[in-house]
Amino acid sequence: MKRAPARTIERVRKICLALPDTIEKLSHGEPTWFTAGRVFATLSNNHHNDGNVAVVCNAPEGVQEALIEAKPEHIYRPPYVGGAGWIGVRLDTGLDWKMIAALLEQAHATTVSARLRTRARSGSRARAASGRAR
Repeated sequence: MKRAPARTIERVRKICLALPDTIEKLSHGEPTWFTAGRVFATLSNNHHNDGNVAVVCNAPEGVQEALIEAKPEHIYRPPYVGGAGWIGVRLDTGLDWKMIAALLEQAHATTVSARLRTRARSGSRARAASGRAR
């Protein structure tokens, strides 16, 4: 069975945990990294025997297709979250670790931005509701 070597997992872990306000928890049996209360990346270590040794991460809107087209041997559309624009970054195809780190940093930033937008909308609704209540 194809699995990520421990050193590969540790390398992903080190990149993710170096990002601000990041915590790691197990989710669906895999190391998963959270920021602002939301997942930004998770390991896909031959999940359901799909053959992928990858990190699945959030991506800015519109980036998924461009990355898959540019680097199909390294980037794929993962099941479940691929429809929301997330990407799978294969860890066993020789993709430069600087690129992997940049994609994880981008995933983190995208997740934080989405959380801030959600909070801003919630705050606007709460302010509007309190204005109507007066």
